[in-house]
Amino acid sequence: MNPQELSRWQDLAIQYVSEFGVKILAAVAFWVIGRWLIGIAVRMVRTALEKQQIDPTVLRYVGSIITVTLNILLVIGILGYFGIQTTTFAALIAAAGVAIGLAWAGLLANFAAGAFIIVLRPMKVGDFVTVGGITGTVTELGLFSTTINTPDNILTIIGNNKVFSEAIQNYTHNPYRRVDLKAQLSGAADHRAAMQLLREKVAAIPNVLGTPPVDVEILEFNLVGPVLAVRPYCHNDYYWQVYFDTNRTIREALAEAGFPAPMPAQNVIVTQG
Repeated sequence: MNPQELSRWQDLAIQYVSEFGVKILAAVAFWVIGRWLIGIAVRMVRTALEKQQIDPTVLRYVGSIITVTLNILLVIGILGYFGIQTTTFAALIAAAGVAIGLAWAGLLANFAAGAFIIVLRPMKVGDFVTVGGITGTVTELGLFSTTINTPDNILTIIGNNKVFSEAIQNYTHNPYRRVDLKAQLSGAADHRAAMQLLREKVAAIPNVLGTPPVDVEILEFNLVGPVLAVRPYCHNDYYWQVYFDTNRTIREALAEAGFPAPMPAQNVIVTQG
């Protein structure tokens, strides 16, 4: 190779290296500036959502989704600057997204249901609820699952799709709730006196509300006698205390007042030939 050809090859190498170096520096500048602009955009969105008093969990996940999406667009733009066919790259991303969506259909369903739960807020942390067939206190509301601590102290995690697709009973949404109990009377007992006695005794139980008043009515009849429905009202925090105190009051009040104990009775007719 003569000196002229060597010099020409050196000039070409320097030219290509210079052009490539400029593109590298430009790509780095695009990345740094793009990341800075993405940070500004995410902060602006979060500030706007915070003014609307959106749940912090929603803010965090919306910020993550926006950040990931804008970073992907930034990478595609930088690759396009280098002359790489970004349409093929975008198609691959779309195909991968579809494949992941099909593979994670259940997970995405839980994600969508979790977003609706957080936005619509049918319940919140600390509420006593029945969801997905599980009754307990809500300890965490996530985007994929809801965590409930049952009354027997068992931590239960339920997929949000199951939570949102079935009925949600929120016992603590209203300021008070009704305690439903029964009292069996003997057929020989004076039901009017028993009803009046239970109204007075149950109303005197601590944390039983005066309004609405205690309901004591005949619910049904069986072979033993009438069955009374005893229904006091109380704040949600005192439900179990009122529940057990009412049961004890029914037993003690009727016994102390001398009401006959309810016992099954049958008439036996003997016929002699």
